Amino acid sequence: MSDIFPKWTNKLPSRLLLGLVLLGGAATIGVTYYFTPKYTDVGYQPVQPVYFPHSVHADQLGIDCRYCHNGVEKSWYSNIPGSGVCMNCHNQVLNLDPRLELIRQSATNNTPIPWVQIHKTPDFVYFNHSVHVNRGISCVHCHGEIHKLDEVRQMKPLSMSFCLDCHRDPGKNIRPPEEVFNLDWKRPANFDGQALVQHWNVHPSQSCSACHR
Repeated sequence: MSDIFPKWTNKLPSRLLLGLVLLGGAATIGVTYYFTPKYTDVGYQPVQPVYFPHSVHADQLGIDCRYCHNGVEKSWYSNIPGSGVCMNCHNQVLNLDPRLELIRQSATNNTPIPWVQIHKTPDFVYFNHSVHVNRGISCVHCHGEIHKLDEVRQMKPLSMSFCLDCHRDPGKNIRPPEEVFNLDWKRPANFDGQALVQHWNVHPSQSCSACHR
């Protein structure tokens, strides 16, 4: 009596199982590698209601970050300036430019400009801007060379591993306090970041509770 199924079918269950394992492994690796902030968030650049080139304001004109983001040294968040701050200059400079009509309306009617937030952390993550900038961590470390951008986009992943890399070795990113808002500052070859870490007694926590409160 001949076999009902060909002999090669005897190996079919093991081959199917191996195929499922390989497929599952590939899917897991793909999700782990690509479904991270490095790939899902970096490059995010929404359309804003008003064109604002940091390259003109912060780079060409040299306006200090703190003129617009005046809460960054004393608050957990870096505030977005109101239209009144814009009008301090633009009531004379480009005061009739149609690109600034929404700014003028906002200042006149005391209504907010609907900026689209770009840099976000999850609700379960706590981040204090003032703690970082007051201990030598510059804007460019987390935001990239934002002063060179015509339009703001996310340039760093802001992931847990990104933060932990700095918390584990703050000396590689720390800079003198007077250079924190000098976005063009370059670290000298003989600069000793670890000396600043020790001088300021900087000990970034690596405990979960440091960020997840």
